[in-house]
Amino acid sequence: MNIQSPGRGPRFSSQAVGWSAVFGSAFCFYLATLIIRWAKPHVTIESAYFVFARLLLGFIVVSVVLILQKKSLHPKNYHYLIGRALANTLAVFCFYKAVESGSVAEANILNMTYPLFVAIFSWIFLRGQRDRLSLVIVAVAFAGVWLVLSPGEIQLGWGKLWGLSSGITAAVAVIYLNISRRCHDSQTILFFMFGLGTLLMLVFFHDAIFMPNPEELFFLLSCSIAGVLGQYLITYGFLYVTAVEGSIISSSRILLAALLGPILVADPHLALAGWCGALLIFAANATLALRRA
Repeated sequence: MNIQSPGRGPRFSSQAVGWSAVFGSAFCFYLATLIIRWAKPHVTIESAYFVFARLLLGFIVVSVVLILQKKSLHPKNYHYLIGRALANTLAVFCFYKAVESGSVAEANILNMTYPLFVAIFSWIFLRGQRDRLSLVIVAVAFAGVWLVLSPGEIQLGWGKLWGLSSGITAAVAVIYLNISRRCHDSQTILFFMFGLGTLLMLVFFHDAIFMPNPEELFFLLSCSIAGVLGQYLITYGFLYVTAVEGSIISSSRILLAALLGPILVADPHLALAGWCGALLIFAANATLALRRA
């Protein structure tokens, strides 16, 4: 006898699609960093060029979608759009610099500290969202960050500092996104984010940008496709999953990086302290997501 409710099948199906899309986005963001590391022995491309290529491809994709859908832009509060574009561009730049100068696993783990910084910035600037228990959770998570940074080593390393900076700037980008979504649609936000980001990288890092040969173009395009696809997958996935589910699945990138780094890019294995730190950050992200719910 089938006791399944009539609506359960389609609901589970759409939820499964959402889970798959969000997990796929986490894998795509991780894949982009793998491609940067795989490119190192073969070509000489600065991280700024990878950022520029990703933003340029994103701008082209958004522009084509707008044309095909015959939609127009509706910008209202330009300072929100500009703030989102600046913070996102800086976050991606710091993230790719972390991959270039350090461990892929540590770069991804430290980049995923952004929910912790969102909680801190919300406490400071948004009085209505102050939650003492969230601060306790953040304090525990920063113990995890401390373990990942391994401060007992002789040198802290630029890779770890870039990774932590990417988490801080990504938190600012997420806050700007949250504010911008109140008065702008997704395509308007993405158009300005990719467009202004491309212009900023061209102005400040034009010396790093050149006409690539076929091999260089392959790595630039592969990394860019992975990054832009991740952006669209996470946007699509969140239509079918709750914010809690999406946040927890997105944080799986921490575990992906820790597990696959030594296998795929010959990263050094995380020490026991590093594993404990990664798990603390993952658990804190999941708990914060549940608290927001």
